[in-house]
Amino acid sequence: VQLVESGGGLVQAGGSLRLSCAVSGRGFEDYAISWFRQAPGKELEGVSCISNSDGSTYYTDSVKGRFTISSDNAKNTVDLQMNSLKPEDTAVYYCKATGVCSDYMMRDFLTIAARTGLSWGRGTQVTVSS
Repeated sequence: VQLVESGGGLVQAGGSLRLSCAVSGRGFEDYAISWFRQAPGKELEGVSCISNSDGSTYYTDSVKGRFTISSDNAKNTVDLQMNSLKPEDTAVYYCKATGVCSDYMMRDFLTIAARTGLSWGRGTQVTVSS
């Protein structure tokens, strides 16, 4: 499975951006897609995820009510609509395929990624100016 992020950019505080994760490979409907981000000088954190099998979603507290994740099984894409952006949302955003969608799974994924030296790729840069 290969994933490519797009849609980042520079926006003023209060603005919106829509990120997209294009997924190639089989079995899109069998796993979850998670969005992670890494702000300058900070560790990677899980932002949101969606299960492609049942549509269940999860959002970290800091983005609840502002971000919306959605999946298009026909196009094999997962979008992250980000509204009311804040300067603290500035980060490189990455999407990854994870087994299921949950806070626990995303934290476990980050732990395993650190241990195994997983490559995160380029991601997509989101910069929110104040």
